[in-house]
Amino acid sequence: MSNTTADPILETDFMKEMVRQMRALDTFGTRDGQSDEALLSQFVITPEKRKEIPLVADMDRATLARVNAFYNAVAVLIEKECGRMATVMLSLNGEGFGRVIISVGKLLVVDKTLRDVHRFGFDSLSKMKTEADKLLSVALNIVGDHPDVAGM
Repeated sequence: MSNTTADPILETDFMKEMVRQMRALDTFGTRDGQSDEALLSQFVITPEKRKEIPLVADMDRATLARVNAFYNAVAVLIEKECGRMATVMLSLNGEGFGRVIISVGKLLVVDKTLRDVHRFGFDSLSKMKTEADKLLSVALNIVGDHPDVAGM
């Protein structure tokens, strides 16, 4: 029996997709031996841990991979729900400021300004899932309101 059954949140579609995204981004297999829970724990940054991260710092590759994994997972769930391809466009400067856009057809369904990406993370896995659920809900409402544009 694996450790993934310990926390029911790990069995949700979003968390399963997050694991898929993180494993896909690990092209050299450096995390092959890690459990799903250990892999996802990288996204949890407690308030105490966040205070230790400088306000101004360069973004590292691991953080960029986490940001990509999160928004790619959201896009995959949008695709599953609406049946149309969702595309992530992420633009960040070296200081960790930028924007993420998810489009479905010619329709922008997520448009979010990002700040302090070097501090990207969530207080808990539950809060990460809640944020993803909010983005998914808004995106699906937009697709529902403008299906003709989403189909272009």
